[in-house]
Amino acid sequence: MPSTNGRGRKKTGPSIEDVARLAGVSAQTVSRVSTGADPVRESTRAKVLEAMDQLGYSPNRAARALRNGAFGTIGLLAYRFERTGEALTTEAVVEAAEAHDYSVTLLSVRNPVADQWESAAHRLSHQAIDGLVIIRAEQATPESLALPAGMAVAVSDSRLIGHYPSVVADQVAGSVAATRHLLELGHATVHHIAGPVDSEPAAVRSASWYRSLTQVGIRPPQPWQGDWTARSGYEAGLRIADDPTITAVYAANDEMAFGLMRALYEKGRRVPDDVSIVGFDAIALSEFSSPPLTTVLQDFRAVGHELVRLVLEQIRGEGPRPQGRVIVPTQLLVRGTTAPPPAR
Repeated sequence: MPSTNGRGRKKTGPSIEDVARLAGVSAQTVSRVSTGADPVRESTRAKVLEAMDQLGYSPNRAARALRNGAFGTIGLLAYRFERTGEALTTEAVVEAAEAHDYSVTLLSVRNPVADQWESAAHRLSHQAIDGLVIIRAEQATPESLALPAGMAVAVSDSRLIGHYPSVVADQVAGSVAATRHLLELGHATVHHIAGPVDSEPAAVRSASWYRSLTQVGIRPPQPWQGDWTARSGYEAGLRIADDPTITAVYAANDEMAFGLMRALYEKGRRVPDDVSIVGFDAIALSEFSSPPLTTVLQDFRAVGHELVRLVLEQIRGEGPRPQGRVIVPTQLLVRGTTAPPPAR
């Protein structure tokens, strides 16, 4: 018959108080030993470990941490996990971490201002994590995000690239391929719906589009400003649709491309007969739009797996921490939204 705690509720397993009682220490000491946040005498640590083993108590992989000095947990820090790129990269990080028997703790910054990153750094110093992955931390800098010394870190798409090991998709090659594809179809120029002004990936994609045009003697038109959302693509699309001279658009991500497609449809402009569109990311929905979206494949799964690999190599001490970057290839997927320009 299951035991109770004296107040009529069933106990599901040994508690921290049970461990403390058996080890002859306080519950606070058990907690300190479990998290490793504060130093504890080796003799006391041994008694707590023995009590945990005897009672079968292992909170949040504490027993593993006590034995080998690791918590079996990787932190994942980002601004706005709900965005498509962050969500897909997070899924890949969790998948790769689990394959190595690590769990993942999510740490979110809701407002990307300096004091929020400082707060995140403070929280990190109190987390029971072995390493940290940072994705899309656009506003973070080495000064605003002062990480604990010696922490295993890998970053992607942020201003921290160059300061820590990093993994990035080849956004330059992807943007060049998107722009050249439209030019090779015969379009006189390529318009661009850019991502947020504070986004490093958006800046790289815009700069690559700009260079691709100037290198062939075309003066780039003023880009349309978006914010990664389908709504921003739709709002830009309503204005694009009113200009009959625009026949080709490179949108910095698929969601803005979808918004553009809807705006053109509502305005009676046909895709690709009147306007050709290329997106970026190749999210799952891009294959099922009507027509299917020509887009640049960004391998979020490979990015997430590489980030975990870099962190685990540092945790395991497999050589000094590199400051370079791993570049994951991109690929242009030609589908139904691009065609030669309409005859004049």
